[in-house]
Amino acid sequence: MNSRPSQARHVAIAALLLIAACGDDLPRTADDSSAASTTAQVSPSAGSGLADLPTRDGPRGETTGGVPHVQINAEPVPEVDADLRRRVYRIPGIEERESQLSLPGARSLWLAEDLELARPEVLQVGREFGHFHPDGSLHLWLPVERATEVAETKWGELHPWVDRDTFWDGVVMIYIPETPDEAAVALQLVVDAYNHITGADLDPADFE
Repeated sequence: MNSRPSQARHVAIAALLLIAACGDDLPRTADDSSAASTTAQVSPSAGSGLADLPTRDGPRGETTGGVPHVQINAEPVPEVDADLRRRVYRIPGIEERESQLSLPGARSLWLAEDLELARPEVLQVGREFGHFHPDGSLHLWLPVERATEVAETKWGELHPWVDRDTFWDGVVMIYIPETPDEAAVALQLVVDAYNHITGADLDPADFE
C-alpha cells in the first residue's frame, strides 16, 4: 500500500474528479428496469469478523458506468434514506461534512481527528472513508475482498477507477436502499468500512 500522499496528490485527485465530472459517460444499462428489493437478512459469518451478504433481489442498479459515478433512473425513498443517515451518523467518531471526493451535495463520512486509526493509509484525502450522494447511494472504502463480494451479490458495483492505482482499491458504490432491509445491509457495510479503518469491532445492531 502506498504511503499517505502529498498535498499535491490531493489536489491532483480533486482535479481529476472535477475534470471527469464534465465528461459524457454513457449509462450502464441494467438487466431489468423494475425496482429491486430483498427480504433476506444479513447473518454472521463464522470466524470472518464480517457478516455474510445475501444476494440482492432484482436487477442491478443502473449507473453512469464512469466518473462521475452515480446511479441513474432511481429515486430515494425519503423515510428509508433519512433513517439510514440517522443511524450512520450515530456511529462514534463519524462526522457529517461536505464531501471532498464527490460532487456538490454529497455528504462525507468523515472520521474525527482524535479517532485512532488502524489503517490510516486508506484515508488519502482528509479522513473521508465514504460519502452519501444526494440520491442516497454511497461510495465506501472497504477491504478489497468485501468490495468484490458487494459486487458479486448485486448490492453495488466497484468504482470505475478501481484499477487506476491503489487509492481506489476497495472503493464500491452501494445502490440506493429502497427498503428497511436494504438499508440494514447498507449500514452493515458502513460499519464494515469503519471497523476496517479504525480497527474497531462495532456491531450495526448498536445503531438502531
